Amino acid sequence: MSVLVAVLLALALAWPWAAVPAARRLADLLPPKAAALTLVGSAVALAGSTVWALGGLVAGGLLHLMLLAEGGAPTGSWADSGPSAAAPLAMAGGAALLLVAGLAARLWHRQRRLLTRTWQSIDGQPDAGELVVVPGEFADAFALPGHRGRPGRIVVTAEMLRTLDVDGRDVLLAHERAHLTGRHHLLARTVQLASAAHPAVRGLAAATAFQLERWADEEAAAAVGNRRLAAAAVARAALASAASDRHPSLLPAIGTGPVPRRVGALLGAPPAPPRGRALRTTAAALLAVVALSLTLSAGSAYGLHEYIEHVEEFVRP
Repeated sequence: MSVLVAVLLALALAWPWAAVPAARRLADLLPPKAAALTLVGSAVALAGSTVWALGGLVAGGLLHLMLLAEGGAPTGSWADSGPSAAAPLAMAGGAALLLVAGLAARLWHRQRRLLTRTWQSIDGQPDAGELVVVPGEFADAFALPGHRGRPGRIVVTAEMLRTLDVDGRDVLLAHERAHLTGRHHLLARTVQLASAAHPAVRGLAAATAFQLERWADEEAAAAVGNRRLAAAAVARAALASAASDRHPSLLPAIGTGPVPRRVGALLGAPPAPPRGRALRTTAAALLAVVALSLTLSAGSAYGLHEYIEHVEEFVRP
């Protein structure tokens, strides 16, 4: 394999460690909706470049072995590392790709199983349009995405409804409705699946979940027209959920995430389009890091294309 191609592939695999902190920093400066979309886009770009780089590692090693098997060797700009180096590289890349595929499949299966199990748990419960109230002594509320042709529902326990007053219930419903209309579960799933491709991308999952909750908080505050009321309802719902001693739901819910930060943000002014040197600097850094990650993968692909042409010239009858 070309030394240049190997270096490009190595940089493509290492670069996400620099991109993730920049993405999180930028998200803190953006309004919640823009922040969430930025984090999701960054996760997809970094995961894609990682998979491409691993595929290039496998392809380069196999091409090298193919050339050696035909009795030839790379010349000119191609360094002959011999089969002792090419084979382990191809095997390592292949094993990494299999691991990524296995982790992604496991996450996808877990997500689908959770959705199916949750829908089964509410079968037979009174259905008042988008709202499903379930009995129980614990307080909980979450947005249940649509499944197998059934539209999404807002699931609330009777205890949660007893905990909140009328205004608080309005905030709760507006919050969960924002999760459904914004299809936040798809954004969260995308980042979770992307995290299977590279360990660094996992650092975007918690940040994305927080920004999705902030997005729903702002939608709820705008719906009721009172930010302090929204903040009080979020705090009360979170306290009730914590007191129920239940494990946090994997579905979007009003009581999840770093609640003190969410309440503090609601008690402040509505988020405005950010300005300033810090935003410009961080945005430029993020774009540069993601662009460089994709460029490294594209560069390695070009190098592999030249390698393929070199192999074809040698093995052509």
